Amino acid sequence: MLLAPHLDGAVGVQTPLYRLHLERGARVVDFAGWQMPVQFTGIIEEHRHTRRAASLFDCCHMPEFHVRGQDAAQALAGALACRVADLSVGRCRYGFALNEHGGVLDDLVCCRLADDEYMIVANAGRREVDATTLSERLGGRAEFEDVSDRTAKIDIQGPKSFDALRAACPALPRDLPYYGCCRAAVAGVEALVSRAGYTGELGYEVYVSSEDAGHVWGALLEIPDVRPAGLGARDTLRLEMGYPLYGHELSEEITPPEAGLDWALPHGTDYVGGEALATREPARRLVGVRLEGRRAAREGDALTADGTVVGTVTSGSFAPSLGCAVALGYVELPHGDRGEPLAANVRGRPVSGRVSALPFYRDGTVRVKLGGSTAGPPDQDPETERP
Repeated sequence: MLLAPHLDGAVGVQTPLYRLHLERGARVVDFAGWQMPVQFTGIIEEHRHTRRAASLFDCCHMPEFHVRGQDAAQALAGALACRVADLSVGRCRYGFALNEHGGVLDDLVCCRLADDEYMIVANAGRREVDATTLSERLGGRAEFEDVSDRTAKIDIQGPKSFDALRAACPALPRDLPYYGCCRAAVAGVEALVSRAGYTGELGYEVYVSSEDAGHVWGALLEIPDVRPAGLGARDTLRLEMGYPLYGHELSEEITPPEAGLDWALPHGTDYVGGEALATREPARRLVGVRLEGRRAAREGDALTADGTVVGTVTSGSFAPSLGCAVALGYVELPHGDRGEPLAANVRGRPVSGRVSALPFYRDGTVRVKLGGSTAGPPDQDPETERP
């Protein structure tokens, strides 16, 4: 990866695709210390194109770790709050690294590449924390390697993503299941492909070497119906689906049950944070709020019930697919029942809304069946998938 100055003189990290983004006129912003494209042609346009066709997202900022060894499964099972022991080769699973109090150090995806090898995909701003935590918890029982600098991650998302990716990857299995992964050549380059994403649409994540990233990105953009999209659309897409974002809906002070993500926890308490969660009663919960009109609430805005503050917005935006504003936020119990009237204090003025079931947007193609593939067993088919 490269270092480059921001427009304000600060220094940030470039992905291998940075120069290609500038050539397309992308607007670049700082995100977790990285220079990332927030938009190319416009957030709403990119959002809608993803919902109807296929968009390409630069996700090279996300770190990847490999864990290898005969005891890798057992070692990871204790280090992470993720059901890795019964994970089949060629499958991926959402989970967490927790602290001893049950708070979320990071949310992540664990992919089993072989009987004795796993890949963990995490959040950009948590790379150092994750690497230190995992290597310490594994304690030499398995080999730990941070492969982030030599790995590039490109996501293709949208209802036409399979046909588009298949044009560059003829060996892509039509029946690759949701949260499945396989090795295949993409644009003639060796790659790992997983069926997952962060948009609510059918999509794939392509992992290649950093040196090959520009070639693969360019080849995919030559395919009809494929356009680049930035972080702005990625955020509105995930918000319509109610997907959590670390640093907003998740943090070291928030537990998975409070976030409504207890379905992803392992059974029992034999992992770091497990015993704390068994005795810790949530005092708040994450809810979705559908607001009246287009005025969007922002992080930190108060949520009120009958004029009394009962919670705080963690994410909010206009939802292009719905034509109104939506928000995620934490409210004190017993508030947060579906249909409960809640108002968001937007720039000093209350905007009326109601607690909504998640996801807000329900017409996504994320679990569409292709060639007889399945979305996975019920305990692996969440309403909320990894970022």
